[in-house]
Amino acid sequence: MDDRHLEETKIEGRIAFSGSFLQVQSDIVRLPDGKISSREYIRHPGAVVILPLFDDNSVLLERQFRYPLNRVFIEFPAGKIDPNEDSLATAQRELREETGYTATDWTFVCTIHNAIAYSDEYLDIFVARGLQAGIQKLDDGEFLDTFSASVSDLLAWIREGKVTDVKTVIGAFWLDKICTGQWV
Repeated sequence: MDDRHLEETKIEGRIAFSGSFLQVQSDIVRLPDGKISSREYIRHPGAVVILPLFDDNSVLLERQFRYPLNRVFIEFPAGKIDPNEDSLATAQRELREETGYTATDWTFVCTIHNAIAYSDEYLDIFVARGLQAGIQKLDDGEFLDTFSASVSDLLAWIREGKVTDVKTVIGAFWLDKICTGQWV
């Protein structure tokens, strides 16, 4: 399919803000109709999401306070990809650091873009099986609790609005299909 009639072309750009983790980019673009417009978006290094699946098909989850929304969220383990780090290596590192668990079997599920209107962030999702408990090694300033739940409980919490984190919602829908054998 030819999408050239939809594309925008960058004319110039600058970094409007540069923090320790994120950057805000401000660009001037030419629209498909030739008009000029501006685009502001968040530059993100990319991240991973881990769907830790126990042998009984229950999942390992986290409870973590998220400052922008001033509340505790239920989430799958996840984390930022470090420079020059492979996403699978990131997933393995993050699972071990955040939960203490390691896994013997890793399967790439998909890549998602969770905020395409204002961020270039992507998340690579992995299922981790063959879980083995270990010692949690949280980053400095990181605080979270881990717990296990059934996929059906997780889906109920999504339906009830108790789980709203997009990576966790998408991960739960994938796990439901995987655990029921609908998707391999």
